[in-house]
Amino acid sequence: MTYTFGGGIRLEEHKNTRDKWVETMPAPKTVSIPLCRHAGAPAEPTVKVGDAVKIGQCIADTNGTLSCPVHASVSGKVIAIEERTTPTGETVPHVVIENDMEDALHSDVQPFEKPLSDTEPEEIVDIIKNAGITGMDAASFPTHEKLRAAIGKADKIIINCAQCEPFLHADHRLTLENPASVINGIKILIKALDVHKAYIAIGDDNAAAARKIKKLIRGSRMISVCMLKSKYPMGDERTLICSLTGRELPSEKSPLDVGCIVFNVQTCVAIYNAFAHGMPLVKRIVTVSGDAVKKPKNVLVPIGTSFSDVIDFAGGLKREPTKIIEGGPMTGQAVSHSNTPVTKGTTAILALSRRFEAPVGTPAACIRCGRCVKSCPMHLMPNYIAGFARKGEVAKAERFGAMACIECGVCSYVCPGRVEITNCIKTAKAEIKKLTETEE
Repeated sequence: MTYTFGGGIRLEEHKNTRDKWVETMPAPKTVSIPLCRHAGAPAEPTVKVGDAVKIGQCIADTNGTLSCPVHASVSGKVIAIEERTTPTGETVPHVVIENDMEDALHSDVQPFEKPLSDTEPEEIVDIIKNAGITGMDAASFPTHEKLRAAIGKADKIIINCAQCEPFLHADHRLTLENPASVINGIKILIKALDVHKAYIAIGDDNAAAARKIKKLIRGSRMISVCMLKSKYPMGDERTLICSLTGRELPSEKSPLDVGCIVFNVQTCVAIYNAFAHGMPLVKRIVTVSGDAVKKPKNVLVPIGTSFSDVIDFAGGLKREPTKIIEGGPMTGQAVSHSNTPVTKGTTAILALSRRFEAPVGTPAACIRCGRCVKSCPMHLMPNYIAGFARKGEVAKAERFGAMACIECGVCSYVCPGRVEITNCIKTAKAEIKKLTETEE
């Protein structure tokens, strides 16, 4: 499949997982579940080494701050609670569970019996909180906090099914294979926020899923399907909001400032599962791909499963990868070892060979070609922002719109001078945030 970027740049996938049905991976021998791979503070462990746990049992709870509960994805025994390093370089506590292979469910895993029509918004928020549901993307913002902030402010819900980054097909398969759960999750969100309109944003290359959903919502005035051109980075929430509502979102504003709230499609299904089955967020769909993987596929994986176990389920490696990436090739994070665990925000595991490496040779240097400017979906001047960032002049970088950057990676991809523009801008944004927090 060929992907088109803002400036007309094209990227071919090595091997496609678009037509690969989601396979359920057997639970591994051990899982290592991080207690903070979401926005906010780490959850506090509620178990200790030697404790027996069951699937769906809360193993770490919130401490009152912006946080999210964590649940066991397998049944077995806690063999360690220890600090480990994440791909982002953070050191966070992990609960390591040895699987007893019995797949025993905890007694708390019970469906919500009350009719949705009789359920109050705060009840829905509490159920979502207790299920440990986060946005199932890299940011992984706790969904209950997002909902609580949106009550009375949002008038439109946008469900993001427009996953258009190369190699990533988990959301595509979910909408195609399980559209009813997506719709039921949306209905719960509509009830929680008391809104009258929800848009399901789907790329035009996912027409089959759109047809299935349209058939299921036929006659509905509250839910509609919107077909969008599959053009990277259409899946960014600012781009989605502008495309669907015409409302432009300034860099210093949040979606709620224009009356919108955006949810990932997998988050919708997790919400439905919490209500219909009482199951917390303990599994997610991950795309396993890259030219070094023998049998690329989409896999339903227990949270905490190591990347190496997931790759083994995909047939293992057929050649030595030079890089293993968590997420997509444009926005993902390279990991330092294959023992990295799958988290609620792991969209993909990519094992890429040297074929995908940037050419080496001359040092990186901006040649003033303007390709990054032409390709920027936010209409910024990435060359100037990155230049100021490299000199440490973050105030100037901010004046040129650094905070409006969505970190899509297109500028770095198109740069013939091989300047790591996106990384420079990320660094500048981090410094700007620190300065802002200091001033407050």
